[in-house]
Amino acid sequence: MRIFYAADSSPNPDFASNLWRANLHDSLVELGHEIVEFDYDLAETFRHLEDDLFIVQNRPRLGESLLAQLRAAHAAKPLQMFFSYFYDACVEPAVIDAIRGLGIVTVNWFCNASYQLHLVSGISPHYDWCLVPERFRIDDYRALGARPIYCQEAANPCIYKPSDVPVEFDIAFAGQCYGDRPDTVLWLREQKLDVRVWGARWEYRVAPRSRNPLRRWLFPSRGLPAHAIGGVLSDAALVELYSRVRINLGFAAVGENQEGPRITQVRLRDFEVPMSGGFYLAEHSDELADFFTPGVEIETWKTREEMLERCRYYLANDHARRAIAAAGRDRALREHTWAHRFKSAFSTMGFA
Repeated sequence: MRIFYAADSSPNPDFASNLWRANLHDSLVELGHEIVEFDYDLAETFRHLEDDLFIVQNRPRLGESLLAQLRAAHAAKPLQMFFSYFYDACVEPAVIDAIRGLGIVTVNWFCNASYQLHLVSGISPHYDWCLVPERFRIDDYRALGARPIYCQEAANPCIYKPSDVPVEFDIAFAGQCYGDRPDTVLWLREQKLDVRVWGARWEYRVAPRSRNPLRRWLFPSRGLPAHAIGGVLSDAALVELYSRVRINLGFAAVGENQEGPRITQVRLRDFEVPMSGGFYLAEHSDELADFFTPGVEIETWKTREEMLERCRYYLANDHARRAIAAAGRDRALREHTWAHRFKSAFSTMGFA
């Protein structure tokens, strides 16, 4: 199948990178598809997703360039699919309609609908298919008039694999500092556990119950010593970290709203840590338990007290910890690669 592919894979200062969007591309190639990439710098577009003035000025230019490149590629050799990671801020719905009018199947992937469905609510109904990793949002997509396919996140085994590095740290978390993460990490350290963190904004912690968004990052972390806080890791260093740590922590909550309901979802690291051979202690969710068996392939926690208990147990039981890490990697390799996800999704679409 010949696929026109459009997604931003430029570095993001808050993460190691947007490498995972490149992994979508690589997995399509792995399945034998011919990929034509959209030649456009999408970085600025992705940095202004809710900037109305920028969107009004940028979206027509982006759409014009997209249609010109896609039509030229289609004329040279027919395309069967347009595959994007787009927001409403990227293109106008009429552009997607025009692509469909050429007889090309349109597919959009988006992975933050758990709390940001509004960012794709305009374009989603105009695609033939929307790939949705948040199972509880499937009906919300249908209510918009879209056609969702449940397609959970995954990991690329060519990138995420065990590293031959010494184990240096007891417990670590790599990811942004927001929500209840800083308070939980601080609490674990108060229980005399040596927890280290890497990622954006860990030099500050969210002001408890602050209603003023401008004050969220103005309170220096209390109780987190400088040696426990790392910066944003490179892609290679992030993968290595999973092997340098005895226990990799996972949090399920998303968003920064401390007042409203707590929203949770399965995360990329839920697949990337096991795929990398790391022992993973994740926040429990029924959805995650559909992909890994708790206590066998990963371990999970529901309360701080459970997290503390399991940290102490697995720090004292190397054999059990290593057995779970090995089983988690085996399961990830068998069932949770991007190639697995796309094979299933494309079959649902009617592609062999």
